[in-house]
Amino acid sequence: MNQPSNRRHLLIASAAALAAPAWLPSAMAQAKNLRPTPSQTEGPFYPVALPADSDADLLKNGQVNYGKGQPAWVEGTVVDLAGVPVSGAVVEIWQCDHAGHYHHPGDGGRADPAFQGFGKVTVGRDGRYRFRTICPVQYSGRTPHIHVKVRLDRMELLTTQLYVAGDPGNERDFLWRRLNDESRAALTVPFTAGGDGARANFPIVVQA
Repeated sequence: MNQPSNRRHLLIASAAALAAPAWLPSAMAQAKNLRPTPSQTEGPFYPVALPADSDADLLKNGQVNYGKGQPAWVEGTVVDLAGVPVSGAVVEIWQCDHAGHYHHPGDGGRADPAFQGFGKVTVGRDGRYRFRTICPVQYSGRTPHIHVKVRLDRMELLTTQLYVAGDPGNERDFLWRRLNDESRAALTVPFTAGGDGARANFPIVVQA
């Protein structure tokens, strides 16, 4: 008496398999192998107080436009270890200005006031984030980098640093040199030229 029922379930399962996108099995297999984005030190220049303007456009601080440095877009997605977008996660970035100065009293407060220096965005259901900023530059003792932090509610999921692929300063940087090959690949991305500035894609994987 169970044979018709079993046959029906088999047909339904077969139909579902045929209807599934061709890329789905591959994507699911890859998702099982995701590794968390490596963490790195926060550094000494995380803002003491967040600026009044903390949006995703670091090239406009309030009503003042910043025209120095090389404009860049930094974007990507925030997903968990299963490849699922972490909706509601907040991505923060902070970095020095074109002359290598941070908005921080520990750096002498010398940063260009037109450069916002810090920004944050909340990702939606697709997990995507995007910032308008400048290509990072080196300063004394460090290769070019952008600091990145990810929060979810009251939890801090990740603090790390994003590096520029091919920059000659990487091999001399004490933090970059400590990374193994896999971690370097995860944190070091190309900044490619575009019509409205360089573009860098930095995918983030967190344990949420």
